[in-house]
Amino acid sequence: MIAIDLGSNSCRCIEYDCDTKKFGRSFERIVKTADQMHETGKISEEALERVVKALRAADLELGLRSDAVRAVTTHAMRMASNSEQILKSIKEQSGVEFTIISSDDEAYYTLIAVEARLKALQIESRHFVLIDVGGGSTEIIFYKNGKMESRSFPIGIVTTAQICDEHRDINRYLDLQFRELVAYVEEYYTNNGKPDSFVTTAGTPTTMAAFLLGMNYKTYDVEKINGYCLTYENTQKVLDELIIMSPQQRAEIVGVGRESLIIAGIVIIQKLYNVLGFEEATVVDDGVREGVAIAYCKGYL
Repeated sequence: MIAIDLGSNSCRCIEYDCDTKKFGRSFERIVKTADQMHETGKISEEALERVVKALRAADLELGLRSDAVRAVTTHAMRMASNSEQILKSIKEQSGVEFTIISSDDEAYYTLIAVEARLKALQIESRHFVLIDVGGGSTEIIFYKNGKMESRSFPIGIVTTAQICDEHRDINRYLDLQFRELVAYVEEYYTNNGKPDSFVTTAGTPTTMAAFLLGMNYKTYDVEKINGYCLTYENTQKVLDELIIMSPQQRAEIVGVGRESLIIAGIVIIQKLYNVLGFEEATVVDDGVREGVAIAYCKGYL
């Protein structure tokens, strides 16, 4: 089967064999679904065109029309006033039918994918906090002895980058945006204690890990990314080096479409290190799309 996750920034597809429980070929394209949504409240026609173009490219590579396909979409479509119309157009032009999932479902799919990866890596996972910083929202997921608690916050790399023009503006903006998030974390810690470890997924931490390992967008190796220990100190190293690059140089490292977003993403991640009280995090590439595949094969979808 093929699982597809259309997020606020990227469209990610992956093959999964339900019998062998192994992932196959994958496809990813930056589509900026949430582009300018902070101003219009709508998915733009330009974003629609990018999504359709990405799905047509994915079809050529993976054959989206020949396998069982489960396609989900998240924050941007949940928030857009024209999401119904956009999803209808996507189906008409690409043949792919998307289901808008709730923030709770988004957290659940991310968690089961990450938990499976941690087990495969033989990394202890009885009590951890999982952070998924997306294009339009940030999911904080607490996992303790088989139980999940999560909340979604409207803090994303696309909206943050477009609202803020300079590094110092990002910090001022995020200080205000983080107030509710900080209160939520403090409440959880009071009731449940601090987690044993910090795990993070999505494009920003995986891009930082790749950069530190000497990889760029074209040479990205997921096997080396999964389980990587990303320290706060090294996030600052990446930020310092990327800031002085031109947009063209940055695009070569992080991928076209991410060059204007990566700085915002790193600053968000750094603030989360501080709020959560950790100096290091385990990076996992798996996310919603992998979770959807696992859930589908278990008969949950």
